[in-house]
Amino acid sequence: MTKQTQKTGDNSINVQAENITIEQKGLTYAEVKDIALDVFKANFYHLVGVAEETVKKRAEEITEQFINELKQRNPDGLKQAEDPDFQYSLFSIQKDYAKTGDQELGNLLVDILVERSKEKQRNILQIVLNESLKVAPKLTKDQLSALSIIFILKYTRFLGMNSLDGLKFYVENRLSPFIHELTESETCYQHLSFAGCGAISIGSVKIGKIFREHYPGIFSKGFSKEEIEKQKFEFESSVKAFVPCLHANDLSQVNAMDEDAIRNGAQFSLVGENGKNKLVSLLKDKAMSENEIEDYLKTNFKPMDNLLKIWNKTSMKNMSLSSVGIAIGHANSRRVTGDNSHLSIWIK
Repeated sequence: MTKQTQKTGDNSINVQAENITIEQKGLTYAEVKDIALDVFKANFYHLVGVAEETVKKRAEEITEQFINELKQRNPDGLKQAEDPDFQYSLFSIQKDYAKTGDQELGNLLVDILVERSKEKQRNILQIVLNESLKVAPKLTKDQLSALSIIFILKYTRFLGMNSLDGLKFYVENRLSPFIHELTESETCYQHLSFAGCGAISIGSVKIGKIFREHYPGIFSKGFSKEEIEKQKFEFESSVKAFVPCLHANDLSQVNAMDEDAIRNGAQFSLVGENGKNKLVSLLKDKAMSENEIEDYLKTNFKPMDNLLKIWNKTSMKNMSLSSVGIAIGHANSRRVTGDNSHLSIWIK
């Protein structure tokens, strides 16, 4: 064994051995929390008295909530705690929650920041999420609900829409949670445009048209056996191309909810291209009109009556969402409904 000497200074830690292996470990949750609170204390303006204690408490609350969410949804996100851009984003939600104490806003900001933690490289998704953290605190509950409704109706298709029960679930669990927050005030929608969440154009779209284009099979009026025979389908009867009509048991309808299901569905693999074209025509031609669909929705689902009134009266029907509007609408709808679809489906 060779002789070893070692000199140290004050407040130093010494390690002495023939061979040393140092394992560099990542930050712990406690260390991430300390970093986050240090950033907040260093950057947030100093208040006095009760206000100072309030903002300190709120900053700790939102930081704790974020770290707990991060543990569950993206443990690897701890590594980003030392990244300047990420620290700034974390400080942003601490600052906005400290000022308002709005729990629903806090939940939304935490959700967006956890998704932001998954983006390790600077890309369009990271940029949009960063911007969403700045814009969301500028919006009220009715504006967040409007974004969610517009996002759900115009930018998504519900894959569980394969029966009237599926329609009921969609209305009650995807749309209804936001409808009671909507307002007829045009200022709400003008502010969404001002905040960069979307644009209001001359063109508009009816809810009946959205449902007819996305889910024609749910709103089929049906057709008779004679109408099927007139089409002179060449595929064998073993192909289950038709089922009883959802709205008239004595009639039939195509066994598909939309055109994609006909083009790509396994039950139509032996139909042939010509047969698929005929089925698509039947599906679309026998769907209810836009007005008939809206009447059906109002009659069978009370919340839809209110949604249709507000939609037709305001700029909701004229609004297309920006990338930031999509991100916030997506995050708010996921927070409320539990839908776990990833934002990258819409922003790539």
